[in-house]
Amino acid sequence: MTIKKKLSFSKLQKIKGYLSSRKQDRKGVGVLVDGPNMLRKEFNINLQEIREILHEYGNIKVAKVFLNQYASEKLVEAIENQGFEPIITSGDVDVRMAVEAMEMIYNDAIDAIALVTRDADFKAVLKKAMEAGKETIIIGVEPGFSAALRNSADIAIVLNEEDFEEDVLEGRENIHS
Repeated sequence: MTIKKKLSFSKLQKIKGYLSSRKQDRKGVGVLVDGPNMLRKEFNINLQEIREILHEYGNIKVAKVFLNQYASEKLVEAIENQGFEPIITSGDVDVRMAVEAMEMIYNDAIDAIALVTRDADFKAVLKKAMEAGKETIIIGVEPGFSAALRNSADIAIVLNEEDFEEDVLEGRENIHS
């Protein structure tokens, strides 16, 4: 178990080092997490790790996790304890998250939009963000991380890959941890 933690720490350090090497100015970052899609036991997503990765890139101005009405109180409390705002909706989580993302696109304090999801439905949001001059970061996990979504962002981070690699494809940067 100690070895596994050291490996995870090493991967996190590599990602943080890469992102901090990219920063020239501290950018305002907005992060939106697709809770039902990403906060599953099999993925073991650590919101603090996501916060640390993005903090290396810029200052997090908005941090929200979208949940459906079936989210447990324990989950909501854990999200709040990590410094994220839980948004609970009785409707479609994706629609609410897309609306929030569009609001961030037109927010002058936000320079980069980070979406934590595997869902290709968010490609249109990334496209609009780019058109508005925002940098886009997509953070996901395998299996089921849409290749189309990964290729639509300026930076793509795969959290649960075995090795750390940096690929530059058509100006897109993919980070695997």
